[in-house]
Amino acid sequence: MYLKNISLERKEDADPREYPFSIPAVRSLTTLNFTSNVTFFVGENGSGKSTLLEAIAYQCGFNTAGGGRSNAYEVDASASALGRHLRLSWMPKVTNGFFLRAETFYNFASHIDTLPGSLPYYGGRSLHAQSHGEAFLSLFKHRFGGRAIYLLDEPEAALSPARQLALLRIIHDLEHDAQFIIATHSPILLGYPGAHICDFDAVPIRGIRYEDTLHYLLTRRFLDNRERVLQELFEDSEDDDSD
Repeated sequence: MYLKNISLERKEDADPREYPFSIPAVRSLTTLNFTSNVTFFVGENGSGKSTLLEAIAYQCGFNTAGGGRSNAYEVDASASALGRHLRLSWMPKVTNGFFLRAETFYNFASHIDTLPGSLPYYGGRSLHAQSHGEAFLSLFKHRFGGRAIYLLDEPEAALSPARQLALLRIIHDLEHDAQFIIATHSPILLGYPGAHICDFDAVPIRGIRYEDTLHYLLTRRFLDNRERVLQELFEDSEDDDSD
């Protein structure tokens, strides 16, 4: 591991009633330690996992719209409101790496098209000339490698289940030299062996077993009892409509 822990510094202008300190997981954060080369952030939408990952990217010097230290382009609403309050502890510090932000990946692909000679690092052709999932895998296969830290925000957004397994293989091949911190909703990705899973639905943030995550429990219940789960879901919907 390179990044050992992160700590939150509350400055005088940090209003606990305003974003991002209005998020319970962020407001309660003091220090978060990393104990594995692969760490997952899990939690419901709005729990703060992407906000914290973006703040780490900011402190790493990565473009918070997506990219590495050398990718200079701008996207509206990509600035990190939390980044300047965060402190990172390294041993040793690395400057190589990448921040994948799924929601602004289109803008990153357009940026790469403007850089002469960059395409060999992304599979040899424009990321726009590939499907969304193919472009993500091209990035992982050709851009990732060596001593680096990789921050991935919901990479499963463009990946089929089979390609999520392909991403797990890439992580496995790289984890001895690289560190991964991944915000995800995917029960497939969360199953990576030996990973540390941080639960952002808990306050303060705490480690959680894979089998105890809501993602695993809901997915298993649905697969084991699909008809019953759907029946209960639709009955609840009819009850709401009758009210």
